[in-house]
Amino acid sequence: MSCDLLPTDVPGPHYQGDVFDIIDDGWDLMVAHPPCTHLSSSGVRWLHETPKNPKPGVLYGEARQRAQTEAVEFVANLMDAHVPRIAVENPQGMLSSLYRKPDQYIHPWQHGHGETKKTGLWLKGLPLLTPSDVVEGRENRIWKMPPSDDRWKLRSETYAGIARAMAEQWGGDVREAVA
Repeated sequence: MSCDLLPTDVPGPHYQGDVFDIIDDGWDLMVAHPPCTHLSSSGVRWLHETPKNPKPGVLYGEARQRAQTEAVEFVANLMDAHVPRIAVENPQGMLSSLYRKPDQYIHPWQHGHGETKKTGLWLKGLPLLTPSDVVEGRENRIWKMPPSDDRWKLRSETYAGIARAMAEQWGGDVREAVA
């Protein structure tokens, strides 16, 4: 089942709301994709300065610092959940210095897609994700995306190859593999 504050774009069971409403419902595996807005390195400069022309809806200074602290606490709470197998996914950014280093970094090109996008996996009770379909022709397309209203959503999409690798490698009984 998927869970998000936003409606889903894909078919299947979906809970629209706070993950902590359902986190204690007996899950045996959670793959979490917390928002990277305040965890990425791209906005770090706005923790201590405000641009000459601030964008509406963007946090700066102390407000951004509070949002970053809350984002790290959110990840820590996810990892502390009473779920035996947990993977938290987030792009390379501040989480590795403000929370802890990830257990591994992966890229879409390791799982059937030509893009580069260094993504950390913080794991509990799971083995490292093994590359499932290494491809050539690596491109930094995600980083080069032009500004748009839905850029945030396009940059945060989970690649099908990565999701498939997670399902195939973690979806069965892996407890013996990590014991």
